[in-house]
Amino acid sequence: MASAASVSPVDEVAEFFAQAPTREQIVAFHFSVEAQERVRALLAGNAAGTLTPAEQRELDQLVVLDDVVSLIRARAQRDASSAA
Repeated sequence: MASAASVSPVDEVAEFFAQAPTREQIVAFHFSVEAQERVRALLAGNAAGTLTPAEQRELDQLVVLDDVVSLIRARAQRDASSAA
């Protein structure tokens, strides 16, 4: 499987939230192209059954991370809408 991106999706999210983004920035947040490619590669490896145990743990972690970011984004969007 391909090596991890130079900045992992986990690091991207940590860095993004460390900068205290506004609600609007949270709603607009997207992973970098490199992070998206890493996720696609892991998903392809998972579908093919070729992930190493470390890659499977990474994919599992990214699924949880995506769920958390989606929840935060939805709440930020709801709060931004109710503030308008």
